[in-house]
Amino acid sequence: MDDAFAWPDAAHAVRVTLRLLLAAALGGAIGMEREITGKAAGLRTHMLVALGAAVFTLAPHEAGMAIADLSRVFQGLIAGIGFLGAGAILKLPADQRILGLTTAASIWLTAAIGSAVAVGALWLPVLAVTLALVILLVVRRFTGPESSERA
Repeated sequence: MDDAFAWPDAAHAVRVTLRLLLAAALGGAIGMEREITGKAAGLRTHMLVALGAAVFTLAPHEAGMAIADLSRVFQGLIAGIGFLGAGAILKLPADQRILGLTTAASIWLTAAIGSAVAVGALWLPVLAVTLALVILLVVRRFTGPESSERA
C-alpha cells in the first residue's frame, strides 16, 4: 500500500488535528471582530483562511517535503492571500474613499497565523492574535469615525 494513504499513528493524528482546530479558532477570533463590526469578511472567512493556510503548510511536511523547502509554500501562500485580500478592497470613485484595507490586512495576518500554528510555534500565533485584537478593538478608539468607515 502506498504511504500516501497510510493513516498516521494516533498521537500524530491528534497533534495535527489540534493544530488545525487551533488555527481555525485563532482565525475565528479575528473574524469575530470583523463580523461584529459588520465587515464582509467575517468569522467563517477568517476561520477558513487560517485553516487553509495551516493545511497548505502541513500537507507538504506530511508528504515528506524537507522543512527547508517550505519557503516556497510560504511564498505561494503570501502571494495567494494577497489576491484574496485585494478582493476585499473597494475604491469608491465618487468620493475617493477606499474601503476594506483593514479587512484585507486581517485576512493576510490570519493566513500567517494559520501557517505559524501549523509549524508548531504556538506562542507566536497566540501573541499575534492578541496584538491584532488590541489593534482592531483598542486602536480603533484613537482613530476618527471616518477612518473606521474605511476599514
